[in-house]
Amino acid sequence: MTPDSPLATRIQPSPNHGERLGPRPDMLILHYTGMTSAAAAMQRLADPIAEVSAHYVVLEDGAIWQMVPESRRAWHAGRASWRGERDVNSRSLGIEIVHPGHAGGLPPYPEAQIAAVTALARDLVSRWAIPADRVLAHSDIAPGRKEDPGETFPWGRLAADGVGHHVPEVPLRDGRFFAEGDSGQPIEALQAMLALYGYEQPLTGTFDRHMRDVVTAFQRHFRQARVDGIADASTITTLRDLIASRPS
Repeated sequence: MTPDSPLATRIQPSPNHGERLGPRPDMLILHYTGMTSAAAAMQRLADPIAEVSAHYVVLEDGAIWQMVPESRRAWHAGRASWRGERDVNSRSLGIEIVHPGHAGGLPPYPEAQIAAVTALARDLVSRWAIPADRVLAHSDIAPGRKEDPGETFPWGRLAADGVGHHVPEVPLRDGRFFAEGDSGQPIEALQAMLALYGYEQPLTGTFDRHMRDVVTAFQRHFRQARVDGIADASTITTLRDLIASRPS
């Protein structure tokens, strides 16, 4: 195995991969490891019993290790969905970022690490022609099940360097909001907007627990000022701006 990206500094092969099914990869999924150390994360990602892996791992100091060839289907997404696609592993490349995650207090990501993630992501989206709006968080494709890479991940900085789809967050303000337990046509309209962007959100007209999880996932990526699962004016307007500015 030789590195697919010129940015990879080391190879650490994982046995956890298989054949891709269907079209070529057109998504990039970012994760955090959620473990106490890089060594522990590497060990798990290479453990055949764990049955998880990723194409790349980015360490705190910015070192980039490749674990699975880009041509192969790494096991990083798990049970997931985006725009109706459920075999996300076959359609994506996965980057694991060494970070303790929510369980570890969600500390800021180191500058060297973010620079490396940005450079690697830019290389991948360029070589694989991945659309900006298909650079996603693990939490986007698995709301309620996953939280990574979390609300301290600087998506706006990546977008400024040409990676991902992003708009400025609409400032928090008072006004009408929707929350779990609400129902009616406005809820169904909001569900339609979330589904249009790509989230797995049925049009039920009821703000249930699943919808709360989807709104929370949206906030973690696109409206990080307050992550509470409540669809306030800032959340809804930021979503509207995203849809309006989506690349053609």
